[in-house]
Amino acid sequence: MKIGALAEATGTPVETIRFYEREGLLPPPLRADNNYRMYLPAHLERLAFIRQCRNLDMTLDEIRALIALRESPAQDCGEVNALLDEHIGHVAQRIRELRALEKELKSLRARCATPHSLSECGILTGIDRAAAAPLAPTRRRHVHGAH
Repeated sequence: MKIGALAEATGTPVETIRFYEREGLLPPPLRADNNYRMYLPAHLERLAFIRQCRNLDMTLDEIRALIALRESPAQDCGEVNALLDEHIGHVAQRIRELRALEKELKSLRARCATPHSLSECGILTGIDRAAAAPLAPTRRRHVHGAH
């Protein structure tokens, strides 16, 4: 099948498919006489696997590791368990960060319970104060591995 058909079958944009090829997550497709990429059912299966991993918010490196492990079916699944345990830890950390962000946003929202003129808006004033604060270390959102 051509790349457009693969994209349609998996709901994956063509550029994303090409990106996964460049990243080595999808093996290079065969080329037809007209130089069009020709994908096999194995590409469809691999792309579906990649998409499911991305739905689980796994990084490209994590997916790459799972693909490598998947290609050694005789091996035990200890490494897969370890990879998933580490990913669960990253997700838990992000949840904590998102809860802190929610608390901060709710606090900001509470500054403006009723509509005022924008010059008196508690939300904008709060954002302005935070932006004008001395360059203290800012909280950084946790990003694990390469996406």
